[in-house]
Amino acid sequence: MSTIWINYDLGVSGDYEGMYEWLDDHNAIECGSSFAFIKQYDHDGEDLMDALKHDIQDCVLLGKRSRIYVIRRIDGRGRGSSFLAAEKGHLGMAMAKRVKPPTMKRNLET
Repeated sequence: MSTIWINYDLGVSGDYEGMYEWLDDHNAIECGSSFAFIKQYDHDGEDLMDALKHDIQDCVLLGKRSRIYVIRRIDGRGRGSSFLAAEKGHLGMAMAKRVKPPTMKRNLET
C-alpha cells in the first residue's frame, strides 16, 4: 500500500469520465482542479509506477497529449514522477528556449 498524490491533464477532449471513475474506485479525495489524493493505493508488491500505469491505462482512454504526474513518499521524502503519453519539460526549459526580443532604446532627450 502506498499514499499518492496524482495530477492529471488529459487535454481538452480527454476521458475525464474514465479518470473520475478510476479515482472514485480508489477512494480518491479531490484536492483541486485535476489533483487528487489517494491514501491507500494497493499495488500488490509490484512497482508502484508500473502498477499505476497499467491500472490507469485499463480504465482511462489516454491521448497523445495526456499527462499524469504522481507524487509519492520514498524513504520518508516526497518524490514526483510523470508518466504516460507526451511529457513536457518544465516551464524553465521552455523559457530558456525562447528568443528574447530586442530591447527598445528610449530617447530620453526632451
